[in-house]
Amino acid sequence: MSELSAVYLPELTAGRLLGSWRPDVPALLLVVVLGGLYGWGVARVRGRGGSWPLVRLAAFAGLGLGAIVVATMSGLAVYDRELFWPAAVQNVTLDLLAPLGLALGDPLRLAVEALPEGGAGRLRRVMSGRLVRTLTFPLVSTVLVLATELTVYFTPYFATALRVGWLHELMYLHLLAAGCLFVLPVLTREQALPAWCTHPVRAALVFIDGIVDALPGLVVMTHGTLIAGAWYLHHAPPWSPDVQHDQQIGGGAMLGIAELAALPFLLAILAQWVRAERAQTAALDRLLDAELAPAAAECDPGPAPGLVRPWWETEKSEVAERVRRQGHEAGQADPYGDL
Repeated sequence: MSELSAVYLPELTAGRLLGSWRPDVPALLLVVVLGGLYGWGVARVRGRGGSWPLVRLAAFAGLGLGAIVVATMSGLAVYDRELFWPAAVQNVTLDLLAPLGLALGDPLRLAVEALPEGGAGRLRRVMSGRLVRTLTFPLVSTVLVLATELTVYFTPYFATALRVGWLHELMYLHLLAAGCLFVLPVLTREQALPAWCTHPVRAALVFIDGIVDALPGLVVMTHGTLIAGAWYLHHAPPWSPDVQHDQQIGGGAMLGIAELAALPFLLAILAQWVRAERAQTAALDRLLDAELAPAAAECDPGPAPGLVRPWWETEKSEVAERVRRQGHEAGQADPYGDL
């Protein structure tokens, strides 16, 4: 029993899952660098007299960077070598939730607004370059995300990463980068996608991506062969569930998180669509007003002399003078009353 106590972690409970933390230096450095750059960009924009929505800042820091911290340093990271399902939740969090949070912060638009004119131009040229355009092309990026997840679980990649620390960190970065390739171009306000990727098309792509993201979870949950089975059979603690059942739990968690992430993603696209339609309608109204105003001025002959003003105000005669005087004395009463 003393040997088991020295080798195995204590039984995983909700309290230990929430209260167990372990620093991950590479992930922590990544979070600090990303957060520092984003904060610098916000300060730069506001220093120039511009504004940056707090909701975007909260999404980037809370959901984006927060998801990276939870995935790499919380109880999920503490128990990911003991049980499969914490590792599965880790990976899908880095692949789906963290990219969604980062993209909602729109770091691409922030960088363009914060950088000097030359730097913003170079960034736009990189974003419109052939390599970036190819990698972020919606169908290509969707296939890359699916291929990444399937490669992690159905090749020796994952099992080797459990043994090799630096490869484990590289896997974290790989999953995060693959997710960002699809999400960032779709949600940014910069023109990072082809012109045919209108908001209806983007909504359809997000819907399809939600279905594709659910496939790895379904496959893992129903796959008969154990994933990294030799590792988890050897390292499974006495209190853990059956390894096969553990894998089914992990697959179900992947499926649930994938569907959970698809809903806010789709809602964000629909919100962008509504705002774009309103902006387009307002711009069209301003354009029509600008075009119709000169035409109305040309068609309007102006007030006709002697027709707009009453005759008694324009005619110089004794009768008109009498009408004007009586009207003034009556407090602007009907001048016809005394005639």
